[in-house]
Amino acid sequence: MTVEILFALVAFCFVGVITPGPNNLMLMASGANFGFRRTVPHMFGVGLGMPILTTLVGIGVMRVFEAFPIVQTILTVLSVAYLLFLAWKIANAAPPSRAEDAQTGKPLTFLQAAAFQWVNPKAWFMALSAITLYAGGREPTAILWVAGVYCAVSTISTTSWTALGQQMRRLLSTPVRLRIFNWTMAVLLVGTLVPVLWPASG
Repeated sequence: MTVEILFALVAFCFVGVITPGPNNLMLMASGANFGFRRTVPHMFGVGLGMPILTTLVGIGVMRVFEAFPIVQTILTVLSVAYLLFLAWKIANAAPPSRAEDAQTGKPLTFLQAAAFQWVNPKAWFMALSAITLYAGGREPTAILWVAGVYCAVSTISTTSWTALGQQMRRLLSTPVRLRIFNWTMAVLLVGTLVPVLWPASG
């Protein structure tokens, strides 16, 4: 991979991971509700789950969809259902003190966040696009480069969005403000399903 292509790949991956999407909205909500430290496992799950998904897409997962279209349909249905469930959990998240004392709410674990990439429409789009554009020949080295870049830039993205959520905790000191924030995050999360359910034509 040439230096020029590498820089282009870094820019592509960075823009993909830093822009709003299910992962970032959930990290910001977690940072606001549970704080930075408790969100660290969620951050690592996103940071490692995305490169794993990208690698498996590169070595042939998409061929399974091509051979068995029903698998892609099932995955889409599961993605929509799980995102709606997560949106409901965010909308009804307990205030930080209650979440810590009564454990009525918990941030995603490492495994939950890593597994979430498999039902995250944006993650699939980013993985497929990066593999197609920068590892079109499916050479193992090129696939690993793409996965490695995603791993590196995800560190910036997950840290930034979680820190943003944590900083917002001071503005969300009342139950009313926190509830408005959580419902806003939930609505935005549901909004990320629009391109999946009603893809643009033409």
